[in-house]
Amino acid sequence: MSSGNSAIIIRVRGLTTQFGRNVIHDGLDLDVERGEVLGVVGGSGTGKSVLMRTIIGLNSPKSGDIEIFGQNTSGLKKSQRESIDIRSGVLFQDGALFSSMTVAENIMAPMREHTNLPLKLLLEIVALKVSMVGLARDACGKFPSELSGGMRKRAGLARALALDPEILFLDEPTAGLDPISAAEFDSLIGSLQQTLDLTVMMVTHDLDSLLAICDRIAVLVDRRIIIGTVDALMRDPHPWIQDYFHGPRARAAMEG
Repeated sequence: MSSGNSAIIIRVRGLTTQFGRNVIHDGLDLDVERGEVLGVVGGSGTGKSVLMRTIIGLNSPKSGDIEIFGQNTSGLKKSQRESIDIRSGVLFQDGALFSSMTVAENIMAPMREHTNLPLKLLLEIVALKVSMVGLARDACGKFPSELSGGMRKRAGLARALALDPEILFLDEPTAGLDPISAAEFDSLIGSLQQTLDLTVMMVTHDLDSLLAICDRIAVLVDRRIIIGTVDALMRDPHPWIQDYFHGPRARAAMEG
């Protein structure tokens, strides 16, 4: 949960994203505070993952400004963008591991790209990261196809943490997991956030995750964002927000 430092680490202003004639976000504003866990939710087609991918530079917005660590990301040189990227880790759905690489090789990939560390030290760091995410040491030599869905997510998380990032982006981290595995993954994220003093931006549909580890929630509706705590959003009159936070699944999650 939040460390209490309210410095803005990600600032989005007037963001418009569009694919062809389809406008996904229209003048969207968002602040992510240092040390918080921010959940991003919304209905199908509202652009939750598009927003994350745009912030990390995989999509180009039609207009608007994105600042990360106080730097406007528009028009940066490659080296300047890389200096931001190495301070951020990303976990995509299902881990997005390289299928031809072992877990160890996957985790080493960003370190090989951005550092000149000797192999012995790389292997020591890999062992540390694997332990941090709750994988057994023998997972290092396995290929993604030999892992369960939950193990692939943990391996992907270890890779996301390889360069000791300050910001962790998570795209549907508990999707496809059974309730027990999802709860364990939520607990892991919460523990790592506190231990490593991470700022976490998490795209999710999972109400249990929102209630377990998020400080604030950003709801994508009508191509913009409404943001607040669970308590504040439960009082928001917007129909989708009312349905989301007061429907049967919400009541079950809150009673649980």
